[in-house]
Amino acid sequence: MLNEIIRAIRSHHHFLITTHEGPDGDAVGSSLALASYLRLLGKDVTVYSCDSFPELYRFLPGFDSAVTELPDKAFDVCFVLDVGEFKRAGREIGRSQRLGRVINIDHHKGCDRFGAINLIDPQASATGALIYRIIKAAGDAVDYETALSIYTAVITDTGSFRYSNADPEAFAIAGEMIATGINAWDISEKLYESQPRQRLELLAQALSTLTISPCGAYASVTVTLEMYARTGGCPELTDGFVNYPRSIQGVEVSVFFRELEPDKYKVGFRSKGKVDVSELAAAFGGGGHHNAAGCTVAGAYADVTSRVFDHLSRALKL
Repeated sequence: MLNEIIRAIRSHHHFLITTHEGPDGDAVGSSLALASYLRLLGKDVTVYSCDSFPELYRFLPGFDSAVTELPDKAFDVCFVLDVGEFKRAGREIGRSQRLGRVINIDHHKGCDRFGAINLIDPQASATGALIYRIIKAAGDAVDYETALSIYTAVITDTGSFRYSNADPEAFAIAGEMIATGINAWDISEKLYESQPRQRLELLAQALSTLTISPCGAYASVTVTLEMYARTGGCPELTDGFVNYPRSIQGVEVSVFFRELEPDKYKVGFRSKGKVDVSELAAAFGGGGHHNAAGCTVAGAYADVTSRVFDHLSRALKL
């Protein structure tokens, strides 16, 4: 599979790179890492995302070159990174006839095999780790700018190496990226120690909604549209909120309800390992990993939470 991807890279010139809606650190990092590598090879590269990359990642090389409108041009190859399902790349990608050969690179469990080439490894710590494998398999070195993005992809998707996907490869990649000269503290400072005030104000309001099940096995927090209005915050500032309930002693699964529009909620799940939340999310038309997954659920807030908690109780055999 790696050799097929390398041949596609070497034999074509015009590349499109895209990722999932609501891009996170792995989506942004893997996209910009691949773009940086391809540009070093002299390729013409467009990075497209249906949703803007969060400002948090502005320090990454190539951030400003990413676009949210698909250019009116034909591509030889389209890399679709970290999406799980093709529809998560957005409507424009789904209906475009100018993508060329689609290469699907992902580490989600049960990822749709929608590409002409599919590099899918659910054991990989991050999609950024798969980009690293491609570069190394091609016999090329990882330069400083590409290393910044790969390291960011890996550190964010492993929760700063705290999650169960922080395997030996993840640590080895991180070590090699640091050896290129990147500064681990500088990256951590940008990711975790440079939060806008609105994020903390929004977090305070989210934590005020904390709900813990009577059995103590699951807990949730919620962010509403009204909270955005009160704080001046926005959805990208809620990244990581789902982890706070999971940090409670005894909680096995945390849930984050984020209001998208009236009677429509994005639901994020995080597990400590006993519950496969990808199956839980799939019951609502979503998906993800064993310990991290999500879905979108329509309905009034009370109905949505009731349905989700009912499924959770069954998954926990309560």
